[in-house]
Amino acid sequence: MFFPGKGTFLAGIMDSPALYELLTGSFGYGAAQIMAVRFRNHPPKHGIRVPSAALKDLTTELLRACGMDPEGSGLVAEHLVSCDLRCVFSHGTKALEKYLPLLREGIVNPRPKVRLEREGGATAVIDGDGGLGYHACNIGMTLAVARARQFGVGAVTTFHHHHFGAAGNWTRMALEEGCVALAVSSHRFQPERGEVVAAAAGSSPISIAVPTRDQPPLVLDMGATFLPRNEDLMAEFPGAFLKALGIGSVNVVLGGLLAGVWRTEGLPPASPWNADQGSFLTAWEISRFMELDTFMAEVDRHIGQARQMKPMSPFERAELAGGMEFAWEKENTQSGIPIGDGHRNLLTDLADAMGIAVPWEAYEHTRF
Repeated sequence: MFFPGKGTFLAGIMDSPALYELLTGSFGYGAAQIMAVRFRNHPPKHGIRVPSAALKDLTTELLRACGMDPEGSGLVAEHLVSCDLRCVFSHGTKALEKYLPLLREGIVNPRPKVRLEREGGATAVIDGDGGLGYHACNIGMTLAVARARQFGVGAVTTFHHHHFGAAGNWTRMALEEGCVALAVSSHRFQPERGEVVAAAAGSSPISIAVPTRDQPPLVLDMGATFLPRNEDLMAEFPGAFLKALGIGSVNVVLGGLLAGVWRTEGLPPASPWNADQGSFLTAWEISRFMELDTFMAEVDRHIGQARQMKPMSPFERAELAGGMEFAWEKENTQSGIPIGDGHRNLLTDLADAMGIAVPWEAYEHTRF
């Protein structure tokens, strides 16, 4: 049972007395700790509301101060703020805390010259030139959709780049073009002989998105970890770990090995950048399989019926994957993005360190 938001792998714990007792008793988790992890991507209870344009301006300025050009900083800022609009805060502007030092210190290329390394038929391979994965994946999904228009399906791999953000960023690009899409990513790592095999899957992300006409689009966006790795939990709930291992292993192969994260030209010392990640991006044109209007009507019917079912406890609404993010994005576009006090302080510290003014005072009247 999973909450429709990235990284919320403990959703549904309150519905499982055995798991709740195991976590609170054997492992000492408090109810508040469980709820905090469960709602990691959820609107904050206290903070201010900031228009997306103002937050994007600040984010763009921070990225440019670390060496990014106007086009690249605008692209990354757009995706980060879009995540905040959907309350996917883990992959929104909070990520600047990790990105900015890497860019500033020359560990990640601030101005990558992304290039199309090879292409043929419905496929292509993109070299990210040591930058953040946003640059390569934006081009990658654009190409995948174009190939889907031409061939019915398009598939692109990207390599030699750093973090690519939320997997849902890229499948949502295809939604806007009326395509079904998949995006997976992984990084360069070696399974350690002494570790439990569950670690072989990492937490590599996957997103699958399906367009709709009247209902919220169906957007799965998740990591491959369901529960904390612990021998007692593994013994109690082996199915969760086996499924996570299966999904994660596929993500590692498609988004990592097939993408080329072990190619020598992307490894030190051939590459001066911390560029250990890759991705596999695909798009399908629905009309090659059935009439687009018929498909969307069927998907709308299914999602609409599901939303009329009883919600899972303790939620007040029945939503499929992506449903809550859709509602939050609509609300926050109108009312402003809810920025919690911790989130605001993080961005303030980053801005202060670079002598950049923050816009919070203008929105103090929105405090909640």
